[in-house]
Amino acid sequence: MTRRTAVVTGASSGIGAATVRALAAEGWDTVAAARRLDRCEALAAEVGGRALALDVTDDDSVAAFAREVGPVDVVVHSAGGALGLDRFEDGDVEKWRWMFDANVLGVLRVTKALLPALRASGDAHIVVLGSIAGFEVYPGGAGYTAAKHAVNAVCRTLRIELVAEPIRITEVQPGMVDTEFSLVRFDGDAERAKNVYKGLVPLSADDVADVVRFAVTRPSHVNIDTLVVRPRAQATGMIAHREP
Repeated sequence: MTRRTAVVTGASSGIGAATVRALAAEGWDTVAAARRLDRCEALAAEVGGRALALDVTDDDSVAAFAREVGPVDVVVHSAGGALGLDRFEDGDVEKWRWMFDANVLGVLRVTKALLPALRASGDAHIVVLGSIAGFEVYPGGAGYTAAKHAVNAVCRTLRIELVAEPIRITEVQPGMVDTEFSLVRFDGDAERAKNVYKGLVPLSADDVADVVRFAVTRPSHVNIDTLVVRPRAQATGMIAHREP
């Protein structure tokens, strides 16, 4: 039997890297794709996969990636992130622009570019890493929550438009995950990023990758539409139990 191929964007760290490891452990051929190619190459060497450069915000990069990648059975969209925690009235247009470009338009660019290969697979799967920010809001989060609400709409629309084809669509919506996410959001402020998870045990990247692994290894007729996963101590984006 021919081994199946999974492409993972944002694979240079966090959930993306963990997903590459999880799928490689299941016997998949993996393509680790991100801007930081050196990290992807190290990961590929570790799991016996491939590494390709990919900037989901750049049309030319996505086109070049699609030409080089070859057959694709699964694409996991893990690239994206948040910038800042400004009130709406203080919103930075360029930060908002990047969040929409990376989180929403990145999914558009990569999915469009890989759709011919996914269709050729005959049994394909598109997995998008959304967030609880795709159905919740919180003060200071308007830019990110708006982008992730858009991601949720994209996934639900794709599910309708591709329902007649053998292509599954899954959105995974994590709560607090201890990755580089908060470090990027707070412009490298390690102390502020650490405080996000203070007093509780957050999810790890491996926890979320295991959820992705579960979704893509279900029988072909089973589609996990949306899966929300949070730490036990987190009830909503605003409500969590923290030990003293």
